[in-house]
Amino acid sequence: MKEKNSIIKILKILKREYIKYGKPIVSKIVEENGTPYMVLVSTMISLRTKDEVTLKASERLFENANTPEKMLTIANKKIEQLIYPAGFYRNKARDILKTSQIIINRFNGKVPSSIDELLSLPGVGRKTANLVLALSFNKDAICVDTHVHRISNRLGLVRTKNPTDTEYALMKILPKKWWRTYNDMLVVWGQNVCTPLSPKCSQCKLNKLCPKVNIKKSR
Repeated sequence: MKEKNSIIKILKILKREYIKYGKPIVSKIVEENGTPYMVLVSTMISLRTKDEVTLKASERLFENANTPEKMLTIANKKIEQLIYPAGFYRNKARDILKTSQIIINRFNGKVPSSIDELLSLPGVGRKTANLVLALSFNKDAICVDTHVHRISNRLGLVRTKNPTDTEYALMKILPKKWWRTYNDMLVVWGQNVCTPLSPKCSQCKLNKLCPKVNIKKSR
């Protein structure tokens, strides 16, 4: 019970504080009436790419094509140019085209709403699939990226070696009502406070609750 109360306290503090820094880019796209397809493609672009780059790349791409049908009218090289300098932009352009074709052929032009179907799409891993489920379909899903994995371990909530293990471990301890917002909170916290190197522990509202697992240097 004490452990559960501690988790709830951490979640409530994060909910109150993270919004001061703004929301992640993909969540902003959802707020601007982004369709499931736009959310999916933006998330694919966002992998290993800074938020500001993801936003600009997504805007340029969606000005030219915001549906799988329209996407297939654009040449692969053009998509590369539109999403550059997103990380691995050549691979992403190829996967966006392949995924668009599959969505049309297998799913009648609509983004699927199950984890297994999403994972069958090229370039879509568990992080992307869970984010689409949570943001576009309001399904209970925990999206785990590097920030979520890192901070969950630093807080001592889990002891895991990779994001997939972290996802399953969090499913056991987080109340479901927090699943959909957990990624937003920790991504923002990871970008602004609990950074990969030398986190800003002195400024962190979780400082007194955090055991600082594996943190060797902080500010």
